[in-house]
Amino acid sequence: MMSLNQVKKEKVVKKVGSGLKFTFLALVMFLMYFPILIIIIQSFNANGQGTDFGGFTFRWYGEMFKDTNLMNAIVVTISISIISTIVATILGTLFAIGINSLNSKRRKRMILINNVPVLNAEVVTGVSLFFVFKTFGILIGNEYLLGYTTLLIAHIFFSIPYVVLSVLPKLNEIDKNLYDAALDLGCTPASALRKVIIPSIMTGILTGAMLAFTMSFDDFVISYMVAGEEIKNFSMWIYANQKLSGRSLVWPKGYAYNSIVTLITLFALIVYNIIAAKKNKAKGKA
Repeated sequence: MMSLNQVKKEKVVKKVGSGLKFTFLALVMFLMYFPILIIIIQSFNANGQGTDFGGFTFRWYGEMFKDTNLMNAIVVTISISIISTIVATILGTLFAIGINSLNSKRRKRMILINNVPVLNAEVVTGVSLFFVFKTFGILIGNEYLLGYTTLLIAHIFFSIPYVVLSVLPKLNEIDKNLYDAALDLGCTPASALRKVIIPSIMTGILTGAMLAFTMSFDDFVISYMVAGEEIKNFSMWIYANQKLSGRSLVWPKGYAYNSIVTLITLFALIVYNIIAAKKNKAKGKA
């Protein structure tokens, strides 16, 4: 039997533990979301220098759409991210299926090779791709090869390993005989892949696609190395204009763009969670 004092001590310890957990969680959430909140507030700040709050305004959102260079950078960022994500997801999924079909020894070797670009420093990857594109340009007689195409190829290149790493665990979870069973039931290899394997690993494919899109959307180091002088994504636009912050009101337009991206992302997450909750509820009733 526990004494009354011991019971009280346990309650105090639990309360202190709960308080510490809540404090730690609150601190982490503050560090994660406070900078985002500041950016959103600054996007509505009439004082373009951001030194104090000069009133509420939508001016910077209008200025953002009027800035040709910024809009070109946004278009490049979004188009490169979407195209590279689609291509990298398709190729990464096929590579993952191919790696999974190998024997254990070869599979480990291929996974090791796939992990090299992930673990490699971005600046090393960027410099390597720069020299590859430059050498190829010299060989074909075009020294000014760097541009949108090389930027797209580079983004596809560094996105594929993330898709492979996301899809492989899902392939390991499914029954090894599932593909053979589909063939025995009359499916062609292509239809078995499309109707049986792909639906079984769809969660991993979507996770890989989101990772690839995120890595491409905010990349700077590799993009800076391979884009050339004419093409800029948003991160490169920010870098090019950082020295003008004291003379030109460029940062508030960047705040406006980041606020729009944040709100779109938040909306997409809310919609996704609502749909997922409804599906889980429907499965529970079934």
